Amino acid sequence: MNNENLKTATFANGCFWCTEAVFQRLEGVENVKSGFTGGKIKNPPYREVVQGRTGHAEGIQLQYDEKKISYKELLLVFFTTHDPTTLNRQQNDVGTQYRSAIFYHSEDQKNEALGMIEKLNDEIFENRIVTEVTEASAFYEAEFEHQNFYNNHTEQPYCQIIIDPKLKKLKELFADKLKTSA
Repeated sequence: MNNENLKTATFANGCFWCTEAVFQRLEGVENVKSGFTGGKIKNPPYREVVQGRTGHAEGIQLQYDEKKISYKELLLVFFTTHDPTTLNRQQNDVGTQYRSAIFYHSEDQKNEALGMIEKLNDEIFENRIVTEVTEASAFYEAEFEHQNFYNNHTEQPYCQIIIDPKLKKLKELFADKLKTSA
């Protein structure tokens, strides 16, 4: 893939292990990294982020090829694979570090995100979407052991109980968008 054609997207929707596992499986998505964004300090350590001390969200940053997958399609996957109506919570993960957030890299991304939230609120969700839409700021990669976590630890109970159902849903709803090896 030619890196000149790649665009960047940054999402937070609960534990980054879950989000990373979902987006890694999409055709046209490359370089998915788990990390922290939207906070107050530089180079936040994981132990501080998970205690909610830094204002960062656990998130992912990825590159995507618009010729293979659009930003709108990434947003659909984002909104389908977590509950965007719960404030600062995804399943058992509670705190601002687990908030639902889109960190946009252009006005087009911002407008697409806001437009999709409006459409989903009107047509799909009974409860209002609480997803934060904020301009992207510094993204800090998490420590090595957090990268590619699901793929390296599929037998762990957390992966089987929390991530496997998200991947099943992804395969059911977005089969045509998955990498052939997914």
